[in-house]
Amino acid sequence: MSSTVYVAYTGGTIGMSRTADGYAPERGLLERVLRGMPELHGGQVPEFVIRDYADLKDSADLSPADWNAIGEDIAANYDDHAGFVILHGTDTMAYTASALSFVLEGLAKPVIFTGSQIPIGELRNDARNNLVTALMLAASGQVPEVCLYFNGLLLRGNRSTKVHAVGFDAFTSPNYPALGDIGIDMDIHGEHLRPPPTGPFRFAASSTEPVAALRIFPGITGDVIRNIAKPPLRGLVLEAYGVGNAPSHDPDFLAALREASARGVVIVDVTQCIRGSVDLTSYAAGVRLAGAGVISGFDMTVEAALGKLLYLLGRGGSAADIARAMQQDLRGELTRPPPPFARHQRPDRPAADASA
Repeated sequence: MSSTVYVAYTGGTIGMSRTADGYAPERGLLERVLRGMPELHGGQVPEFVIRDYADLKDSADLSPADWNAIGEDIAANYDDHAGFVILHGTDTMAYTASALSFVLEGLAKPVIFTGSQIPIGELRNDARNNLVTALMLAASGQVPEVCLYFNGLLLRGNRSTKVHAVGFDAFTSPNYPALGDIGIDMDIHGEHLRPPPTGPFRFAASSTEPVAALRIFPGITGDVIRNIAKPPLRGLVLEAYGVGNAPSHDPDFLAALREASARGVVIVDVTQCIRGSVDLTSYAAGVRLAGAGVISGFDMTVEAALGKLLYLLGRGGSAADIARAMQQDLRGELTRPPPPFARHQRPDRPAADASA
């Protein structure tokens, strides 16, 4: 197997230049800059090949069809390289990294997403360190999963979310530990990595059918749900309050959710909070949501929930099949909490004997 790293530039700030209309991706710029960086050619950084995509995009313009194109590109080059670096805009990087974690089944090589907040051609930038480190991580073979590297943190792709619009510390993993802390040493936390895959590698394309995410807000009505969830929508991620709560004393709001669920729309509840998990058994408001057909997304990010929905829709199956799989941990994207009784058990009292 080749020891080279395949670098795909999809667009984004890292390879942009100034134009009359603001920063925009420039074909060939990134490779010119990289070939002129002596630190990339001294033997410490692995050999790499770089490909500029034909249609470079600001990541705000990317869609599930683009996710599939990146996945197909990785699959086509999978046997020829030790690892992969995907250079991507920061705005939707967590969405693409989440989606790729699902569609790259049986992945046994590193796929490292990175980018920057300042273009690599600018005098002061964060791009060079992010790129050099991503190349080394991709060649190391230590992290055989889809990851996101940024500003010293190596994160599981489907656990990451963007939290800073302009700071170098742009990403965090709110509900799962970092996979690595990269400073003077490259400290990889092997205990947090997923176990090796058991099946062969294959690319399984996401569906491009319509899904949506909707943030619950005070005063939301049933008509808002009906307008969002009308056909042909197949899935809806509700960003709810706290542990998954939403209005429960508005019969029309609950009726709209029930109608959508009855039509086969898979409705997944995630929390608006940066940390924590959904529990639809804690409050009457959550219980009523569950009664209307809403399922728990536990501690998934909205990015992971959307990517997972589209992956499962692409695999096919009934709405019930998809709902069940949404609540299972497929790629390390969620942690299911213990049952409510066990969660609230006093530490000085043993749990009840299940056989009693």
